[in-house]
Amino acid sequence: MMARFVSVSSCQFHFRFREVPPPSVTSYPRRFEVSDRRFPAIPIKCSSSEPENGEDSTPSLSSSSSSSTSEVSTSDSSTYNWYTGIGGIGMLDTAYLTYLKVTGSDAFCPIGGGTCGDVLNSDYAVVFGVPLPVIGFVMYGLVTALSAELGEGNLPFGISKTNGRFALFGITTAMASASAYFLYILSTKLSGSSCLYCLVSAFLSFSLFFLSVKDVKLQEIQQVVGLQICLAIIVVASLTASYSTAQPIPSRSGDIELPYFKTEITSASSPYAIALAKHLNSIGAKMYGAFWCSHCLEQKEMFGREAAKQLNYVECFPDGYKKGTKILKACADAGIEGFPTWIINDQVLSGEIELAQLAEMSGFSLDQANAANQLQ
Repeated sequence: MMARFVSVSSCQFHFRFREVPPPSVTSYPRRFEVSDRRFPAIPIKCSSSEPENGEDSTPSLSSSSSSSTSEVSTSDSSTYNWYTGIGGIGMLDTAYLTYLKVTGSDAFCPIGGGTCGDVLNSDYAVVFGVPLPVIGFVMYGLVTALSAELGEGNLPFGISKTNGRFALFGITTAMASASAYFLYILSTKLSGSSCLYCLVSAFLSFSLFFLSVKDVKLQEIQQVVGLQICLAIIVVASLTASYSTAQPIPSRSGDIELPYFKTEITSASSPYAIALAKHLNSIGAKMYGAFWCSHCLEQKEMFGREAAKQLNYVECFPDGYKKGTKILKACADAGIEGFPTWIINDQVLSGEIELAQLAEMSGFSLDQANAANQLQ
């Protein structure tokens, strides 16, 4: 009898006893009544269908979590790609400004104002003895390198991703603070001077800052807002201390008077340059320039003495330059914004242009050059 009881009791874990009660256990009502009250909320079946359903729900939850993680990872990767791209452009811009600073040259002569050369040669282009473009290059380099590491999730020295994002936020805050201060200096101490590359650098710095604000989120910013304000104050105070003895440069448009003078071309012309100059003249191509523009003289030197005489050159300040002098009407009508400027087949080219590019833009062929050589 005990064996039968054990056998029947064990089946209670595999079948619902209340639905199909075995007739052999009716002599033990109290024992099974207790058992029935103990396990009503835990129905266990011998069928394998229920465990399979339970197993199916787990992968579904895991798949949903994996999909959410993948979306966040893709978003972070896109953000850090923007960091890297903008930082790379900033490195190119500041590298070129460093070149202009070291060589003391300028890429473009704007109408009636100071140039990047004037800005870069001023006392404000050096911070504690270090050229400002070099500092900018280093900062953009840090942003580019750090954002690339964050995108890959492989930070050095065991730095967590959260700390890496805060470091990036701190760097961009310092850059934006410095750029705002430089714009103030440019408008007050260097009034009358313009530097497009400097403005581009400031725009890139602000873009990186706003990108980092979006990346860090407002709730996290509130945790470090005091530190960021202190960092901005330190940057501005350091620049102010460095510029305490700097001297502002005069505005060219207001303080300088330049009487007109002729420039002398010293280089000899090649047959190719002469043929190209004649071709440019024949199709109505024009070169607009100013007597005081060094790049205009360098462009003429590319052609040489003989070829330069064949060019259709337009002097935009034939009576000299001083405050209130207006640019020649022909130059104003052409929309000239700086020198030298070429207009070839209704296409505008600014700055010094290589002879090969001028030939390509004007449709000057090698056969024409050979024919010109034979005529000579």
